[in-house]
Amino acid sequence: MRPALLLAMGPGIAERLFGEPQRVRLERLARTDCRLVAHELAAPGPAVAAALAEAEVLLTCWGAPPLTAEVLAAAPRLRAVVHAAGSVKQLVTDACWDRGVAVSSAAAVNAQPVAEYTLAAILFANKRVLHAAHRYRALRAPHDWLGELDGAGNHGRTVGIVGASRIGRRVLALLRPFDLRVLLHDPYVDEQEAGRLGAEPVALAELCARSDVVSVHAPEVAATRHLIGARELALMPDGATLVNTSRGSLVDEAALVAELRGGRISAVLDVTEPETPLAGSPLYDLPNVLLTPHVAGSMGTELRRMADHALDEVERYARGLPFADPVRREGLGHSA
Repeated sequence: MRPALLLAMGPGIAERLFGEPQRVRLERLARTDCRLVAHELAAPGPAVAAALAEAEVLLTCWGAPPLTAEVLAAAPRLRAVVHAAGSVKQLVTDACWDRGVAVSSAAAVNAQPVAEYTLAAILFANKRVLHAAHRYRALRAPHDWLGELDGAGNHGRTVGIVGASRIGRRVLALLRPFDLRVLLHDPYVDEQEAGRLGAEPVALAELCARSDVVSVHAPEVAATRHLIGARELALMPDGATLVNTSRGSLVDEAALVAELRGGRISAVLDVTEPETPLAGSPLYDLPNVLLTPHVAGSMGTELRRMADHALDEVERYARGLPFADPVRREGLGHSA
C-alpha cells in the first residue's frame, strides 16, 4: 500500500533534489503532492497541517524543521523519517525516538563526494599544487620547477586520517591504490580493524608528527571540539597540510591561523567555525590556504544520488522491509 508522505526541507531544496524521474517515481511509491513542501512544521499553513496530520512518512533534507514533541502531536500517523542528506542530529529529537519512529539517512551516499574531494585534496597537497599555482601566477616566466618542488610528490608520502567515520573509511578505501603510508587515529578502532582498513593505528600526537597530510574525519561531539589544537599543529612537519572536511569546531582556528601566517604548514578547509568566516578572516587571503564554502558534500548532479537513495528507502518502507541505512538512537553519540 502506498503510504501518505510529506516533503519537509528548506526553501528551494526540493527543486534541486528531485529531477522529473525522481518526482515520477515518488508519486508512484507514495500518496504525496510533490509541489507541497513543508518549510515550517511548528506553525504550518492549512495545506501543510492537513498533509502532516495524514503523513505516515516524512521525506526530509537540508533545512528541515526539528521534529519536536509539538510537531509529532500534529502528526499522529507518522511512522518513518527518510532523510535525503547526512546527519539527522538537528532534525530527529528524543520525542521521535520515544515514539519509535523509524529513521533512515543518506549519510553513506553523501559520504562519497566528501571522500572524493578529500582524496583530491590529499593528492594535490602532496604535489604542492597550491604553492605552484601561486608562484606561477606571480612569476609568469620559465622557472626551475624541478628544483623548487624537489620535495613534492605522492610516492612514499605519509597520510594521517583522524577518525574512521563513514567518510574516513571511504577515504581509506580510496587511498589504497596509491603508494602512500597511511596512519589512523581512532580510539574505537583496534589494531586488527585498522589493518583491515589499510592503516597503521597510532596516537593523535604521533599521527600529526609523522604525516605529510593530516585529514580530519571525526564526528562533532563534545570530546572532539578543538581536537586539532596548537599542540597538534606544532607537531606537524614543515610543509605539511591539514585537510578538514568534517566540522570547523574540530580545529582550533586561532591556533591554525597562527601557524598558517608563519607559512610553515598549509591547509585545505571546506569547513570553518563559524560556517562562513568573517569578512576580515585571513583564511580568505593566505596563499597557503585553499578555502571552499562547504562544497565537499553532495552538490549539483550529486543531489540526485541522495534522492534516489531516499526513494529506495521509501520503497522498502512501502513493501514492509527494514531500511537499508537505518539511524539508531544509540549510535548518534559517535556520529556526525
